Amino acid sequence: METHVQRLVDKTWEKFSDCDLSQRLLIAIAGIPGSGKTTLAASVAHGLNKAHRRSRHTQFPNSPESDTSCPDIAFVVPLDGYHLTRKQLSEMPDAEEAIFRRGAAFTFDARGYLELVTQVREPITPETPTIYAPSFDHAVKDPVANDISIPPTARVVIFEGLYTALDAGGWRDAYELMDQVWFVETDVETATRRVAKRNFAAGIADTFERSLERTRASDMRNARDILGSRLPVQEVVPSVEDETWRSEEIVRVDGQLQDQQDEEEEEAKLEELKRQKMMRMDSIAALAADGVGM
Repeated sequence: METHVQRLVDKTWEKFSDCDLSQRLLIAIAGIPGSGKTTLAASVAHGLNKAHRRSRHTQFPNSPESDTSCPDIAFVVPLDGYHLTRKQLSEMPDAEEAIFRRGAAFTFDARGYLELVTQVREPITPETPTIYAPSFDHAVKDPVANDISIPPTARVVIFEGLYTALDAGGWRDAYELMDQVWFVETDVETATRRVAKRNFAAGIADTFERSLERTRASDMRNARDILGSRLPVQEVVPSVEDETWRSEEIVRVDGQLQDQQDEEEEEAKLEELKRQKMMRMDSIAALAADGVGM
C-alpha cells in the first residue's frame, strides 16, 4: 500500500505546486465501509506535509528539514462529523430503522457537508478566517460541532467518507467542487470482516458472529448503494492489507478470534479422540459378545 500512497503524494504535490496562493486543492476519498479511506487520507496528508517541509528546507537550508514550527498545509476532514445525532434519528418517522441503519446516506447531513466544502472552496485572502468542521466522538456516539480547524494556511484539504462520490442530491454538488476524487476499492467480503472486527472491538455486538450479521445487514447494504451510485473518479486505489496499518483494536480482536479458533480446534480434536476411543470399546465389546478371543 505504501507504493500507492507515495504515488498519490507525488501526484498531489505536483498539482499543488501549480496552485497560486489563493487556491486550495480539494480532494475527496470515497469507498465502501472498511475499504481503508481514513488510513489512506491520513497517510497522504502526512506525506504532503513532509514534502512541504522538505521543500521549505530546500528554499531555506538553515531551517531544519523536520521543522515542526512550519505549519501543515494538508488537512483531513472525515465525513463522520456529519452523522445526524441520535436525537435527530429518534425523531424520524421510522426511528428504529433510522437508528439501525445509522451510516446510510439518509442518516447524514449532506447539506451541512456541502456548506463546509463551499466555504473551503472560496479563494484564500488576507481576511480568510479559520473554518471549523465537526468531528465524531465515538465515546458518546454523536458529532462534536466545530472540533476540526481548517486554518488559512491549509492548502490541501482531503475529505474522506462513504458518500463523497455518491450520485445523489447534496453529495453530487460537493463532489463537483473537488479537484480530485479517489475511490478505495476492496472486495465486499474483505470489507465485511474488517467492519465486523471494528464493530466487535467497539462493543456494538457482544460476539463476532453477531457483529458479522449486523455488518451484512446494515454496513454492506450501504456498500451496495455506494457501488451502485458512484460518480466518476480520477483514481481507483486498490485496498491492500498492510500489517503496519492495522489498529491496536483490530490486532486485539484478531488475537481473540485466533484464540477462539484454537480452542475450538482443540475441542474438536478431543471429541474426535473420544469418538475413536468409544468406537474401539464398542468393537471390543462386540468381539467379546461373539466369543472372539475367549
